[in-house]
Amino acid sequence: MSLHRLLNPVINARHAIVPNQVVSQSRVSRVLHQTRRRSRWIGGHKSLAQPLSSIAQRQDSSSDLRDIRLAHQNSNHVMQFPPSLPALSRPLVHENSIMAYSDNANKFVSIPDIWLRDNCQCSSCVHEITKQRLLDTFQIPKDISIKLCVEEDYGIRVSWSDGHESYYTSDFLAKSALKNNLVIRQGLAKTSLWTSSIERNPPIVEYDSVIKSDVGLKDWLCKIREFGFCYVDGTPPTPEDTEKLLERIAFIRNTHYGGFYDFTADLASKDTAYTSIALDAHTDNTYFSDPAGLQAFHLLSHTEGDGGASLLVDGFKAAQDLAKQDSEAYDLLSIVNVHAHASGNDGISIQPYRAFPVLLHDPHTHHLVQVRWNSSDRAAIDMPLEEVQRWYDAAGKWSKLLRSSENEYWCQLAPGRVLVFDNWRVLHGRSAFTGKRRICGGYINRDDYLSRFKMLNWGQEEVLKSLAVA
Repeated sequence: MSLHRLLNPVINARHAIVPNQVVSQSRVSRVLHQTRRRSRWIGGHKSLAQPLSSIAQRQDSSSDLRDIRLAHQNSNHVMQFPPSLPALSRPLVHENSIMAYSDNANKFVSIPDIWLRDNCQCSSCVHEITKQRLLDTFQIPKDISIKLCVEEDYGIRVSWSDGHESYYTSDFLAKSALKNNLVIRQGLAKTSLWTSSIERNPPIVEYDSVIKSDVGLKDWLCKIREFGFCYVDGTPPTPEDTEKLLERIAFIRNTHYGGFYDFTADLASKDTAYTSIALDAHTDNTYFSDPAGLQAFHLLSHTEGDGGASLLVDGFKAAQDLAKQDSEAYDLLSIVNVHAHASGNDGISIQPYRAFPVLLHDPHTHHLVQVRWNSSDRAAIDMPLEEVQRWYDAAGKWSKLLRSSENEYWCQLAPGRVLVFDNWRVLHGRSAFTGKRRICGGYINRDDYLSRFKMLNWGQEEVLKSLAVA
């Protein structure tokens, strides 16, 4: 088919994937380059010729971290994504090359021959059951080229210069050039920021619905993805039923504290969580390279006392507030790495393989993807002593926002109500209490949680296509 006969692709604006935080591809490399350069200095590997404030000013003019901050200044929703993929344009054959419509470039682009050959889906190149590659990519001739393209009803058949033959469905080729792949790969979803006013209408699902159907499970995970937390009411107040609920998502993560936990305030594990004192808003596992994705609490009993109200804070909302209030403070917490540790138990001192910033962003989309904040577990700050006061000033402003009455949502847990929250987004704490409390719960890995979310929302076939594995 010649290019002059091509129909203009129909792009459904209602379904267009244009998240309000995404910056243009042309800026990505600049942001990545300058952010890495600053991180190298922050890590102490390179001396700094200019004060941090002048760097921030120069970077504001060159649009690097400013793009990240704008993501939190411009909307009450961190991301907006449609529930379904847009209509796809049919790939085209032109002069022995295959063209696919790129919504990023807003035009048809040629798919490189090496990519096509590497992503052949035949049974000799991809295992039919495991979907793992069988083809040795680096044995593909460097001069690989298409000898012949033939359009068929549902796809394109290609004969290669190395003698191999491949068949690609139109759907697979069309999706190869769409930004939608990012939505599925990362399990992105609408994200609604909230304040203390969420007390009037918090996200809730029923235990029976989650246990008995995947529709109920999907509703639960979608609420967690949107709000960062969700209650499950009607849960039988037993450890066994709570564990059964969590395992509807995935297996429970084991740590140095064990797996599924069922504890009282007896300091059995050397951590302030195992006491009755008040705990400030924090995220768990800052001392792990990969903090747990989800955390759950179920108050099984509270006798002979009172107190112990639970505290939740939307870390993404607090980050948005900080970006509006003090952009340089936001920058500092986004690039200065902070060490953490867990060393209370005898014979254990856990630290991640590297330090991480308080606010962690995706290097490609610039979306804020993780909040890591636990001042109790904080260790060294990767910053020269003559500059470190700036981090303390920024962290102080951040801490003040976390403690503001507008951002603090207090709730009293009770037997039968399970609280599950996103540990990468929502900070939690509690007030001091008296008496005897018994709580059970557990951690779930983020990758496992997102895998379940993606399977329920798109299905395995669509998820594999987003990975160029059909």
